Amino acid sequence: MKIRKRLLRGVAGVFAGICALCLTKNTVMAASGIKAFADLNQGAAQILDSLDYIGDGINVPPKEDTEDSDDEAEPPSGLVMADVVNSLNVREEPTTESSKVGLLYADCGGQILETTEGWTKIQSGNLIGWCSNDYLLFGEEAQELANSVGHALATVEADALRVRKAPSEDAGVYGLVKKGDIIETNIENNTDEWLSIEYGGDEGFINTGYVTIEFKVDTGETYEEIKQREAEEKKRAAQERAKLIANLGPVAINTTEDVLLGALVQCEAGNQPYEGQLAVAAVVMNRVRSGAYPNTVSGVIYASGQFGPAVSGKVEAQVNKGVKDSCMQAAREAIAGQTNVGGATHFKRVGAHEGTVIGAHVFW
Repeated sequence: MKIRKRLLRGVAGVFAGICALCLTKNTVMAASGIKAFADLNQGAAQILDSLDYIGDGINVPPKEDTEDSDDEAEPPSGLVMADVVNSLNVREEPTTESSKVGLLYADCGGQILETTEGWTKIQSGNLIGWCSNDYLLFGEEAQELANSVGHALATVEADALRVRKAPSEDAGVYGLVKKGDIIETNIENNTDEWLSIEYGGDEGFINTGYVTIEFKVDTGETYEEIKQREAEEKKRAAQERAKLIANLGPVAINTTEDVLLGALVQCEAGNQPYEGQLAVAAVVMNRVRSGAYPNTVSGVIYASGQFGPAVSGKVEAQVNKGVKDSCMQAAREAIAGQTNVGGATHFKRVGAHEGTVIGAHVFW
């Protein structure tokens, strides 16, 4: 089904002359080498007409208004944007039976290479292929979407550039940015002389005369790139997992402290799978190893305000009743250095914090 065209709010105007897209691996770059914005006080990010439009092997002239223009003619801009919720199949040939070569994701863009009835051939990063026009935006709609989802990046050309507290040379200075720094700007607050940036959590301003501006829109991926990215993500996940389960080395404990730890584990995670019980025991032992906590199991467990079951007397009662085997096993493995939460020293119910989720708890 054709996606209903968006009613875009975004930036009020469109980039004048943003017809030449420099296609790189991860971004579509519009009007590389721009020295300044014009008319940004009107809320529109318009590029100076006098600039040279340079593409990466593709030069597309700015749109020219003509009285006898044909509304059914090819869209005036080389820019095309995906009009989908998630992703759009890009194919070798302009037919739904053709092989898929990659994906163009929502809010990603590309350059028009060729058109035929109902289909457009695009280049988006390294992805080249055909897309159904039913799921694309062209012309002003495409540029308005690009303005709303793209990024204006300023590259500092001066050796050092002051970050002002207001868009004025008389304003105070937060600090400096150095040559080569790449900073994302807040388009809506830019002026023709000043760019709005974030600096130390505050809004700062840098002079447009000492930066180069590039406007970038995300691009799609070939299936080869998707496979490579997924493989790298899997490798990173395995590395992070290895860090979480690396043996941290045994800790010498006082007599019966293993039972005390097992009792705490049963009180905190007795209804959890074994992995959750081991994680709670590991948190206690990580605290014992840390200089920020007492260096004994009992000292950590009975530290003021740390573990509710210890304060309420439930841990002591559990010791007297006896600790079940799985909780004792978790306690002894944690004492021996085993962990499945790395060096985490805290845990709470899921949703209370970000971290490693095991069962009903999150560890960090």
